[in-house]
Amino acid sequence: MADEDEELVLQRHKKEVKELQAKIQSLKHTVPKGDKKKKKEVTLEIAKLEEELTNRHKKELSEALENDSTKESNQELDVSEEMEAVSINADNSESQSKLSKAQKRRDKKAAKEKEREQRISEAELENVHSARNVEAEKLKEILEAKSLSVKEITPDGNCLYNAIADQLSRRNQQTGMETLRKLAADYMLNHQDDFLPFLTDAKTGQVYTPDQFVHYCEELAGTTTWGGHLEIQALSQALMMPIEVYQANAAVLRSGEEYDSQPILLSYHHHAYGLGEHYNSVIPTEECFES
Repeated sequence: MADEDEELVLQRHKKEVKELQAKIQSLKHTVPKGDKKKKKEVTLEIAKLEEELTNRHKKELSEALENDSTKESNQELDVSEEMEAVSINADNSESQSKLSKAQKRRDKKAAKEKEREQRISEAELENVHSARNVEAEKLKEILEAKSLSVKEITPDGNCLYNAIADQLSRRNQQTGMETLRKLAADYMLNHQDDFLPFLTDAKTGQVYTPDQFVHYCEELAGTTTWGGHLEIQALSQALMMPIEVYQANAAVLRSGEEYDSQPILLSYHHHAYGLGEHYNSVIPTEECFES
């Protein structure tokens, strides 16, 4: 697999994405109508499968590009060494000729590199950006019906927490991203039974051990690791506020429905930036035009 070039990798990735989509549809059909617990379990499993596939595809594409670059670099090195050996016995005119040929080879290599980058860009447009545009338009329609709009949050691994911080700031509650991370981690640690069953080891497929769960919470509090549905549930309970997450192709996900306060509004994007997933803040449309 490591020796595949980028074209083969991209073709295989397309096939695997289609297979995952079929599997996701199958999983969704296993949810009995009105079974919220099963729905949450399936949602978490789907998110896990999508994240694993995304990360693996990104790694494999990077390895394929690195292999191609290494092969071309080695070929260029061999040619350069041959030219250097010939130039020792050549006169000035021959040397100039060899340099000209070397420049042509460099130009040819640069053209190949540009062509490969173009192929990758086209694949990105087909596999990601077009899906992103479709998703954005659907979500826009859903939000416009409620006079809501998306407020963009920086995609830096802290998007979930910064989106919630933005929502709180609109209620004059200045709570930083770091504080929200620690709040979520502490709540999960203190309610282990509510969260541990939903975390599995990607290598073994087994539910996290207590030690793995503690490590997960430590990373949640102290790194830029991505946050998801479990962290949303934890923050909803810790803040004692309902949280609603709008999506293009699914119903609104609600956490903390037992609380009566105004809900925190977020949007979830499967195809926001490159191959990554993303959360934004959702605000009343009229606020988008305020200075």
